[in-house]
Amino acid sequence: MVASAGTSLRGIKAQRRRTLWEDARNLPNLLTFARIVMIPAVLLLLSRGAPRDCFWAACVYSLAALTDMLDGYLARRQGLVSVLGKFLDPLADKLIVASTLVWLVPMGRIPAWAVVLLISREITITALRSIASTEGLVIAAGDGGKIKTALQMIGIVCLILGYPYHIHLGVDFGEVDVVHVGRLLIYLSLIFSITSAAQYMGLFIDAIDAKNRTAPPP
Repeated sequence: MVASAGTSLRGIKAQRRRTLWEDARNLPNLLTFARIVMIPAVLLLLSRGAPRDCFWAACVYSLAALTDMLDGYLARRQGLVSVLGKFLDPLADKLIVASTLVWLVPMGRIPAWAVVLLISREITITALRSIASTEGLVIAAGDGGKIKTALQMIGIVCLILGYPYHIHLGVDFGEVDVVHVGRLLIYLSLIFSITSAAQYMGLFIDAIDAKNRTAPPP
């Protein structure tokens, strides 16, 4: 009886390992792994600091952002949403954003206080989502969070480029220092970061209160 139970437990563990390995090899998760691998490439190119290196760093970062949109779309479309993907996808996003922003601080392209606020917001929301998950609550991201993400992505690309460029988009803007553009977008994203975090905390508190009201008395 004990041997049978032990064999069954080993079989369950082996099945879980096989499932995890299969999840790791599906296309959405491979794209997520690729995004993580791109992080040292972006940082290495940034550390060189020449205009051409910064241009290629911006290209790699933009490619990573595209894989972020693509892997989620493919996972939903192909029915490949997995526990591993739910863990890795937000982790990859936060790693590449946080590491790039921290790397840009000593280069003088973004002030440290802005990076601290952005990273603190992400840690806070991640903690709240973890608590909500353990309580069986799902709180969808609001429009403010989505706008924050878009502004942040474009702003970081501008900060990575880091040099003046002649910009002509139907109208000749002349030489534009994209670092100033990037900072402005990051500051705007900070506003949406704080407001969306406050909104999320409000939804979290309301959801907890609603659950407590509907819970049966002990």
